Amino acid sequence: MKTITLTQFLIEEQRAKGEIKPDLRLLLEVVARACKRISIAVGKGALGGVLGDAGTSNIQDEAQKKLDVLSNEILLQANAWGGHLAGLASEEMDEPSAIPDEYPKGGYLLLFDPLDGSSNIDVNVSVGTIFSVLRCPEGVSGSEEKAFLQPGTTQVAAGYAVYGPSTMLILTVGSGVHAFTLDREQGSFVLTERDMMIPEDTKEIAINASNERHWEAPVQRYVKECFEGKEGVRGKDFNMRWVASMVADVHRIVTRGGVFMYPLDAKTVKQGGKLRLMYEANPMSFIIEQAGGVASTGRERIMDMQPHKLHQRVPVIMGSKNEVEKVVSYHAS
Repeated sequence: MKTITLTQFLIEEQRAKGEIKPDLRLLLEVVARACKRISIAVGKGALGGVLGDAGTSNIQDEAQKKLDVLSNEILLQANAWGGHLAGLASEEMDEPSAIPDEYPKGGYLLLFDPLDGSSNIDVNVSVGTIFSVLRCPEGVSGSEEKAFLQPGTTQVAAGYAVYGPSTMLILTVGSGVHAFTLDREQGSFVLTERDMMIPEDTKEIAINASNERHWEAPVQRYVKECFEGKEGVRGKDFNMRWVASMVADVHRIVTRGGVFMYPLDAKTVKQGGKLRLMYEANPMSFIIEQAGGVASTGRERIMDMQPHKLHQRVPVIMGSKNEVEKVVSYHAS
């Protein structure tokens, strides 16, 4: 079997389709190298002294883990000097981060959740990194919040790394979804699956069932029908899986199908939802749609939403096409 590294894949895509410009390729390679460093830190766990709370909170007033802070610093440092970015924004920081004056500036913006699912770190459950790439609008500085407030449809690339039994990088540049696995001996991400596709039908859902009493009626109806199994109106048995790490839950769906839901509920209605539009919902929606799935708030396509603030939260329902559309139809009715 011919081994194709991430770098070779990006160069070949650049030659064949012309969609990946050299500076975008450099950006994606730098992010991948940062993910390798994060993977090493995650893999060391207690041996690296990186477990436990950092003693600080982020903009969402969530307690930060030591690995949250470390992962954020790794991504910031890796992307500061290459000349491909105009600015960066992180879920862990209040404001966008400008490129230092001593370095050249490029035409792209990078948004990232440096360590998604960090509440699982101390119990050794899979976590990951999510990222999104936008073009910086003309006449706007990459250090301004308004530069980043673009709908998901304007993304030029998105991806996530999942740090599990193996470290994988899932990537789209708008022409399909491709999987790369980290070869630890070689030190490179190697292409292991092209053009991943999510089955349109599924018998698997991922949702935090402990919030059932807080859900809106359409979600309660949908999940109830799933749990009724063969004896119910759906006529088939469903399984429920919930890792509480969006990367891990969505990766399972990208790999074998399913529906991931963090819907609007009575606890999150005032803030608009649970998950962050810019750092989680948009990049994951881009990946899901490129793999043939659907991503919605229940009321509208996630990637059509016009962001109004950097840390905006939204409801998320994404995955296998026919099941997501059923949940959406229940909201409409």
